[in-house]
Amino acid sequence: MQPFLKTQIIFLIFVMSATFSHFSFAESTHPIKISVLKFGTINWTLETIKNSGLDEKNNFKLIVQPLASTQASKIALQANATDIIASDWTWVARQRGSPSNYLFAPYSSSAGSIMVPAQSTIQSIDDLVGKNLGIAGRALDKNWLLLRTLALRNGIDLNKAATKTFGAPPLLNNLIQRNELDALINFWHYSARLKAKGYRELISTHGIIHQLGIHTTVPILGYVFNEEWANKNTIQLNGFLSASREAADLLCTSDKHWNAILPLTRAKDKTTQQMLRNGYCKGRITHFGQKEKQAISDIYTLLYKVGGQKLIGSVKTLDPNLFWNETQH
Repeated sequence: MQPFLKTQIIFLIFVMSATFSHFSFAESTHPIKISVLKFGTINWTLETIKNSGLDEKNNFKLIVQPLASTQASKIALQANATDIIASDWTWVARQRGSPSNYLFAPYSSSAGSIMVPAQSTIQSIDDLVGKNLGIAGRALDKNWLLLRTLALRNGIDLNKAATKTFGAPPLLNNLIQRNELDALINFWHYSARLKAKGYRELISTHGIIHQLGIHTTVPILGYVFNEEWANKNTIQLNGFLSASREAADLLCTSDKHWNAILPLTRAKDKTTQQMLRNGYCKGRITHFGQKEKQAISDIYTLLYKVGGQKLIGSVKTLDPNLFWNETQH
């Protein structure tokens, strides 16, 4: 064989090999669309996945679709306009039995808390009687329902005994700083901002759960997706979940990666930034097994007793099959 011809053949083999490798990678790099609240803390994780190439590393292409509300994300999921959203297991439980049969994969255990001014005379939930209490979200917010449940065990009906103000988290933070609220139940990152300003945590949602006799820390927020879609895209989904955990670890161990997402926190001072990082990292899920699933089921039963059908519809008991199991797929 002539040297020139041999060289051309070798070159063609190299080109064809590279081409086939490209096609193989393109086929395995499957797009995953996730719709989330535009300013939600979950964007810290998603931005880190994209910036660090963790999606391509795990053979998927992450497409983030920012939306104006959590309700909009649920509508997007129900309309098959997105693959994944972030929500809690109470909503997933309510949807079980529908044709979609949504599934839940834990994302974070970071939980809300009751905050009071540093010098407040409020030292326990009993002291909330007669006080102006701010509540993030609606009357069916889990944090509020769990607080009501604990207070009822002490013989106090906070639904009647406290003056309630429901509203958006940032608005309520402003109200308590203007001394228009005596106490405030807010989501974890808004509580962190108050802590940075010297406000005191009366009790966290996990603290309430523990006082109700459930001593296992459970996830609060998770990734939610259609069961049929999950079964068809198992490799990509598990790759996404792996990338999410890896991104969270990077944010908690690498200042470089944390500093890269600082603009998303919209926190200007170092104290608030550190409080947010601490709260985010504390919520990382390191284990999720039968113990955690049972604890969620027990909490679900408590929520049903106080929230009733308005909260979880006609589904009185938690379906254990609503949790995605990576090891079995």
